[in-house]
Amino acid sequence: MITFPNAKINLGLNIVERRSDGYHNLETVFYPIALTDVLEIVPACGQVSTLTTSGNPVDCPVEKNLVMRALRLMQERYHVPEVDIYLYKHIPDGAGLGGGSSDASGTLLMLNEMFELGIACEELARLASTLGADCPFFVYNRAMLATGIGDVLSPIDVDLSGLHLLLVKPDVSVPTRVAYSRVVPAASTSALERDVAAPVAQWRGVVKNDFEPSVFAHYPELSAIKGTIEKGGALYASMSGSGSSIFGIFDDVNMAENVGRELAGNTTFVIPL
Repeated sequence: MITFPNAKINLGLNIVERRSDGYHNLETVFYPIALTDVLEIVPACGQVSTLTTSGNPVDCPVEKNLVMRALRLMQERYHVPEVDIYLYKHIPDGAGLGGGSSDASGTLLMLNEMFELGIACEELARLASTLGADCPFFVYNRAMLATGIGDVLSPIDVDLSGLHLLLVKPDVSVPTRVAYSRVVPAASTSALERDVAAPVAQWRGVVKNDFEPSVFAHYPELSAIKGTIEKGGALYASMSGSGSSIFGIFDDVNMAENVGRELAGNTTFVIPL
């Protein structure tokens, strides 16, 4: 069985407060995009489960990989048999795109279907939450307003169909822990759900990512990329998550491609929304 776990971008990201447990409460909109990995799961040839990765390098021991952790969770809870998993990584890591979380949730969904377990979507999302805060989003895989630590999800009516995404991943990785250690939490001054309901051209200066000031201060090349995207005619540009990918939303695919060529020293994707 083969599926294609997709990435996400963040439309706005407000870091509201630091919690007593060390985590941060936030407010963001997760939006799925058509940039995917490839995940195949088949019955095991041998006596134990295996994970084989290809594509972008995966710097993680097999048993710590979120895909294997998802498998072990399903084996523990539902006695899923041994399988062989093949994962082709195309979504850049360390980019704020949720590739690892998407692969994990994709594993839960596939195992549920392969072995006809009949697990309800809500229960799969609950299981996914034990693997990572944004994993439940990929179970539902539609635009969601996320609060709490990113695990409290509410459907939101945001539709970017007909627009085009330029996604830029420079050769820079922003460690999530470092990004959170530098951000300054502050109560939201406007309602994100209302802000993203406005036309995309009205988002600039209103829909913000609170990580940008501190991350850009340490990685000025990211700020420069955002500036190039904005000058190239994007309706809106932002960093996704805690970085390091920067995206721009365009109403003209040719403009998106032109800016992509200007930033060709980085990994770039032009994706229909």
